[in-house]
Amino acid sequence: MSGSHVQSLIERYPTLSVCESDLLRAFGVCETCFANGRRLLVCGNGGSAADAEHIVGELMKGFLKRRRIPTQFRESLAAVDPEASAHIAEHLQGALPAVSLCGHPALSSAFANDVAPDMVFAQQVYGYGQPGDVLLSLSTSGDSRNVVNAVLVARAKGLRTISLTGQRGGKLAHLCDITVRAPAADTAGVQELHLPMYHWLCAELERRFF
Repeated sequence: MSGSHVQSLIERYPTLSVCESDLLRAFGVCETCFANGRRLLVCGNGGSAADAEHIVGELMKGFLKRRRIPTQFRESLAAVDPEASAHIAEHLQGALPAVSLCGHPALSSAFANDVAPDMVFAQQVYGYGQPGDVLLSLSTSGDSRNVVNAVLVARAKGLRTISLTGQRGGKLAHLCDITVRAPAADTAGVQELHLPMYHWLCAELERRFF
């Protein structure tokens, strides 16, 4: 199913045709992760940090679909509080568990100041990551030191690793299980192509699980 849907992405962004097989592989790894009840960790710097937050926002709530929660959980809510349950159940949405490693300013600033700034993401991967989880990293150069360190820790802990980079790929291309290289060299151009890539990925995952 995803193979047919990726064609609509490429029709809109023909330059992404070179990324087709890697995007499909990335989808497969994320699909397995969520099907097994595991979680996605996401990280990046600057504009890529904003992209990491964006990805989590699309996965943790409805994106293109209204994700109603299961009847069984509605009944569990009613057993806990019959009065409040209807409102809660109506407004909760199905979620794919994803965590942005860019969104913890107290931890990140403390660790950067007290220990080492290039280890902020790696520390969180060490703390959160479990075998079967996936680390999705974004780096336009593919060489961001704090991202590279996070990938090294992820591999040591048994996580699968996916990176979105620019066309050169950098160090991440040699470290990650899957590297999707946007066919652009400048930072802005790479980030402009990352957005339709991860929107497609989020939409396909939503389609699969909801």
